[in-house]
Amino acid sequence: MSESTPPAPVVLDIWCDLQCPDCHQALTDVHALRARYGDRLDVRLRHFPLDKNKHAYAAAQAAEEAYVQGGSWPYVEALLARTADLGRSGEPTLLDVARELGLDVEEFDTALIDGRHLLIVDADQAEGKAIGVTGTPTYVIGDERLDGGKSQEGLRERIEEIADRLLAARD
Repeated sequence: MSESTPPAPVVLDIWCDLQCPDCHQALTDVHALRARYGDRLDVRLRHFPLDKNKHAYAAAQAAEEAYVQGGSWPYVEALLARTADLGRSGEPTLLDVARELGLDVEEFDTALIDGRHLLIVDADQAEGKAIGVTGTPTYVIGDERLDGGKSQEGLRERIEEIADRLLAARD
């Protein structure tokens, strides 16, 4: 009897600005997609802080620190729920969210000061620009880019169509 390894999941990259209210609204779709596909869909956060959002770059670095500490998606979701707070108060909101989730706030503060996650954020942003990302959220699945910054109407259905096609091709 041979064991077969399951096929690799389909990857859905979400280019996101953590100070963007549209990215917060996109979480509803992310939850629905995770519920439908489970581990057959790998949802990956990609950083694309927009210049117009003063604290988005620091928020992306904070999300990377949350990842290092094992609290990535809960941190991202909690921060997206507080985009208005982030816009008003900046870094204190980043630290408050970390504190609320039981993450190491001192390490967050140090990471924001020493810039240890700058390269990851910069690399994501550069890659996003190279593939034509101009706003957030933008989704990339398979070889298709879907822009949610203009309208999220019908995007989940389109992502599901692509994911279904990609998964069927693997079976």
